[in-house]
Amino acid sequence: MEEFTRTLLLINNEEFQKLTNIHVLIVGIGGVGGYALEALVRFGIQKITIVDKDNIDITNLNRQIITNHHNIGNSKVKEAILRAKSINPVIDINSYEIFLNEANFNEIDDNYDYIIDACDTVTTKLLLIKYSIQKNIPIISSMGTGNRFDPTKLKITNIWQTNNDPLAKTMRKLLKENHISKKIPVVTSDELPVKTHTRKPGSTSLVPSVAGIYCAYYVIKNQKSNLD
Repeated sequence: MEEFTRTLLLINNEEFQKLTNIHVLIVGIGGVGGYALEALVRFGIQKITIVDKDNIDITNLNRQIITNHHNIGNSKVKEAILRAKSINPVIDINSYEIFLNEANFNEIDDNYDYIIDACDTVTTKLLLIKYSIQKNIPIISSMGTGNRFDPTKLKITNIWQTNNDPLAKTMRKLLKENHISKKIPVVTSDELPVKTHTRKPGSTSLVPSVAGIYCAYYVIKNQKSNLD
């Protein structure tokens, strides 16, 4: 427990034990999901499941905390596990190296307490939202972080109260088509996306990292509120 000495100055030991004894699912372990994982592991969360199919590319180095010049080409989930265990060797971290979709969704079904959606694919985001509603699991979904530069424009709100976020607009349309009106918590930016004149989004380390920390904060704050 010595590594959490500073944390325990803010939270008593009993509350800390209850707070960290949760199971969090993180889908997508890139720019946003990697920082969400980092924050949860360093906070002391004991059980985490991560899902990602990708390998590390050199273009990930500018924003993804699990990446470095020595692990280019390696599996993201395997590198994320190595990093998590280097911080907390006794963490219970599970992984699925799959591109999550309707055909394989049942593979990840488990008793989760929270879901962090940090993936890029709208169909997978919709699946996760449906699953969270069906299982009554709190979810926080990261919206668009590409083509943004200002992390102070990020906020936590619900999907129906976003501005200047094309991904959130697309998700609202999908939710309406599926007759879902629930106020899904999201991390979103009010910043107008920079026009790059290419379909490939620009990025820096500034916005995805803060979005990931916001996702982790939502989980911790929500769980702490349940204990108060």
